[in-house]
Amino acid sequence: MCLLQVGRRIESVVLPLELLQQLKLSDFTDQQEYEVWQKRTMKVLEAGLLLHPHVPLDKSNPTSQRLRQIIQGAMDRPIETGKNNESMQVLRSAVMSLASRSDGSLSEICHWADGIPLNLRLYEMLLQACFDVNDETSVIDEIDELMEHIKKTWTILGMNQMLHNLCFTWVLFHRFVATGQAETDLLDAADGQLAEVARDAKTTKDPQYSKILSSTLSSILGWAEKRLLAYHDTFDSGNVETMQGIVSLGVSAAKILVEDISNEYRRKRKGEVDVVRARIDTYIRSSLRTAFAQVSLCNLFDRFKSHNSSRCRCSYL
Repeated sequence: MCLLQVGRRIESVVLPLELLQQLKLSDFTDQQEYEVWQKRTMKVLEAGLLLHPHVPLDKSNPTSQRLRQIIQGAMDRPIETGKNNESMQVLRSAVMSLASRSDGSLSEICHWADGIPLNLRLYEMLLQACFDVNDETSVIDEIDELMEHIKKTWTILGMNQMLHNLCFTWVLFHRFVATGQAETDLLDAADGQLAEVARDAKTTKDPQYSKILSSTLSSILGWAEKRLLAYHDTFDSGNVETMQGIVSLGVSAAKILVEDISNEYRRKRKGEVDVVRARIDTYIRSSLRTAFAQVSLCNLFDRFKSHNSSRCRCSYL
């Protein structure tokens, strides 16, 4: 809309700032809704420019201090955001000054949303649009076309193919969990995307990517192992078809964590540790121990009840 009229490249536009300037109180249902939206938009600017900036901030930077004061003030009292309003001009000056700082590689890009973890969260929200609003377990028919549009935000968010693969894996996995863990297509899609992540992990030495990868896969593995370390309790005739996918997801995550991230493994000879066999063995042994302990406890409880019942009958007689 307004962004097209000004004739600027989208990479040079700080979108929250433009929205603050263009949207008015009359565009909302009431004053309260407008104030909530304004505060939320100011929080996005704060997260991108002050809390998680792409280019590190000097604590004594006067522009960052000024923007922080403006945002804090907006939390107590909405600011006037008209195009020629003085408060808006002060806000724009501070925002553009911080957003235009560059590390020398992308001089034409406004760095307002490409700092981690804000950019990953925004990108995750964009990927949610791939799902059908009428069927939250299904992707839309136009997913390929939509994905091409989403990828146009990479320069704005500081994303790349590796981060996309990791984020999309997480979104598919999270959607499977959030929708009741019944849709095997989502589980299979997450497992397939994780294969792309595994290839990426072998080709990069980026420490920041490795940190994000480790955190994401640890969450997936932790979730899977809660179900696999006592799988007799987790799976039954109603959901047993998901077991294979969860096992595959869990061992794949473990394999990447151990083989491609763990420094200890890298110091060992290739093939010395069979991660997949080790994890499967752990799941089987743990589940058998748990099942045996449960049966033993039940037998002990039954004997205890039988013993007490006999004592009660004898006392009664």
